[in-house]
Amino acid sequence: MLLLAHTGITLGVTVLAGSIAKRNKSTNRAAAWLAAFYERIDIRILLIGSLLPDIIDKPVGMVFFRDSLSNGRIYAHTLLFLILISIGGYVLYRQRNSIWLLVLAFGTFIHFILDQIWLTPKTIFWPLMGFEFDRIEITDWFTLWFRDFFAHPDVYLGEFIGLGILLWYGIMIINRKKVGAFLRYGKGY
Repeated sequence: MLLLAHTGITLGVTVLAGSIAKRNKSTNRAAAWLAAFYERIDIRILLIGSLLPDIIDKPVGMVFFRDSLSNGRIYAHTLLFLILISIGGYVLYRQRNSIWLLVLAFGTFIHFILDQIWLTPKTIFWPLMGFEFDRIEITDWFTLWFRDFFAHPDVYLGEFIGLGILLWYGIMIINRKKVGAFLRYGKGY
């Protein structure tokens, strides 16, 4: 998955879950909590969370440690990373009633699903399955990306779906005259 798929699909999942929770909040206690949580989400932080594993791992694994790791899915693509930011988010929520780190963790969780990270158990369960990551020899990252984009339907379909959701959301906040609220507070709904 790439930029548009990660951000757009994460946004779509969040808006859909929040809308369902808002409709059912009067009949279900969990839905009421989720609806209240959804109302507080800063979409800007959610979008950063949807890219966070790549923001961390791509430069670390493919640039700084290119000779030893040469892999863009390392530390921030592990269950340990997700657990640590989730625990930090829970502690921050309980102590300060702040949800930004939980939102970041949720975006990261959706990133893992979109990357199908369970297909690389050595990465997702690091360090339980050893301290080494698989080495992926990448000589020309841009050429590989370009080829994969056009050759793999899961890549280009994900990108088109993500783009569609992002365009829909952008048009929605423009029509509702919520651009200022989105830019200042991350709210557009």
